[in-house]
Amino acid sequence: MKETNLPIFPFTAIVGQEEMKLALELNVVDPKIGGVMIMGDRGTGKSTTIRAIADLLPKIDIVKDDPFNSDPKDLELMSSEVLARYRNGEEMETEPIKIPMIDLPLGATEDRVCGTIDIEKALTEGVKAFEPGLLAKANRGILYVDEVNLLDDHLVDILLDSAASGWNTVEREGISIKHPARFVLVGSGNPEEGELRPQLLDRFGFSVEVKSPEDIDERIEVVKRRDEYEVNPKKFLRIWLPEEKKLRDKILLARKLVKTVTISDQILKKCATLCVEIGADGLRGELTLLRTARAYAAFNGRKEVEENHLQEICLPALRHRLRKNPLDEAGSDVRISRAVAGILNS
Repeated sequence: MKETNLPIFPFTAIVGQEEMKLALELNVVDPKIGGVMIMGDRGTGKSTTIRAIADLLPKIDIVKDDPFNSDPKDLELMSSEVLARYRNGEEMETEPIKIPMIDLPLGATEDRVCGTIDIEKALTEGVKAFEPGLLAKANRGILYVDEVNLLDDHLVDILLDSAASGWNTVEREGISIKHPARFVLVGSGNPEEGELRPQLLDRFGFSVEVKSPEDIDERIEVVKRRDEYEVNPKKFLRIWLPEEKKLRDKILLARKLVKTVTISDQILKKCATLCVEIGADGLRGELTLLRTARAYAAFNGRKEVEENHLQEICLPALRHRLRKNPLDEAGSDVRISRAVAGILNS
């Protein structure tokens, strides 16, 4: 049966929501940033934007029939079986696939997420019969959890652990399976339905807040583009194809540049001073600022992180790391902006 490809709304045609779009762009440049948590009202384009960035990215080569989307060249992105075949000098057939875009349903169990081992087959036949889960399917792609604030905390922990380490380990009855699970974790939710625990939220690289646009012209443009898309999707996609290619090429170039971008001790000192000033716990704030600033510099074709790069990414990188101050009634964005003005402009 022939697969039907439903058209995805173009990423570059999305109006507004610049912070959310930038957060996704930088995470696909460098997944080590740690993913994105997007909170906002219904109907603000969260799901549309996430699916659009996945559709924008180029296809990847995988080892054919490998359930873990193993990279045929990168040893760190190979399953144990593929790695053994590679080291034995075996020729492996490859195939191109679209970037995996995996939706994690709210009712998912740990076995469904991590995968499970067929104990009976392992005991009777002596083989590790592993049934891969969603983490295996998401390897080298995007794992999207809508309403992540309603997901069981234990499962959120598992997702964050895998996203941070790039590996998933399943242990059952003395049998252990380990496979690569390197993906961009994107969570979204409606604040009216509950917040994510601070201990879990802190582990996301970015925290983005989206709101319905209040500008009349912007709202009209959103409606016009959506209407044009629904009336004639193919024509709409053709119109936006040049912009999509331009952004895709920009992301691919940034991926090559990001490892070579340098950051001075002076900029690092300002990162640390900023985190101390806002009362951020731990060192995740500095690490996220470092990775994000490098990705932002690469995304803009720069070889060195500049002070203005920090200004552009401070809010989504730090707003969820502030220690609550009962004496300061200002919101997190205001507190960060005050600290940025005092430290980066000094």
